Amino acid sequence: MSKTTKELVSEFMKLATPNVSDAMDKLRIKCGCEGLMPIIVGKKFVGPAFTVRYIPSDINASKAGDYIDDTQEGDVIAIDNGGRTNFTSWGDILTNVAVQKKLAGTVIDGVCRDVDGIRELDYPMYTRGHFMVTGKDRGVLAEVGGPVSICGVCVHPGDLIMADQSGVLVIPRGRAEEVLSLATAIEEAERNIVKAVGAGLTLAEARVKFKYDSLQHPED
Repeated sequence: MSKTTKELVSEFMKLATPNVSDAMDKLRIKCGCEGLMPIIVGKKFVGPAFTVRYIPSDINASKAGDYIDDTQEGDVIAIDNGGRTNFTSWGDILTNVAVQKKLAGTVIDGVCRDVDGIRELDYPMYTRGHFMVTGKDRGVLAEVGGPVSICGVCVHPGDLIMADQSGVLVIPRGRAEEVLSLATAIEEAERNIVKAVGAGLTLAEARVKFKYDSLQHPED
């Protein structure tokens, strides 16, 4: 029986992004969102993606953030702002609403502002940085609920986004159980290697015993 999204979120929260990344290497799935860093150190989350895309525009779009009304508890907002760092796509009002709605977090291929408020509210966010300049008259909401690109990784609505201090990655929803199984095996092998070395094996012997070098290597 297939796992629900809630069950998958719970299981992936027990793992770390390096283990999941190794599993996805084995499956030849591009997953890592290079360049995103946490606004608050120590934050980890997993959740289904709620996708948003902005494009540059000098049109004043005052309703650009209203999409947040359609999010659900546990969602991760994935904002594609094309990696632009000259204007923001997130600020204090969105942070306050996100906390009230109990969203899991936000990732932005771009920048945010109102960092003091984000940290005060302890809201998990990963971005390319922060900058105070507004997106008004500089960017416009182009699409909600479509495929987006986060740092070159395609994200569809409902894909799982995972973030911890090693970075951010995307798990295609249709491959999530396969990825989970492999990542769990990799995590177990790493624990066994550490235990084996503690019991007297050399690292080289332990790596061979638990086939560590082949765990993330594609089979084909």
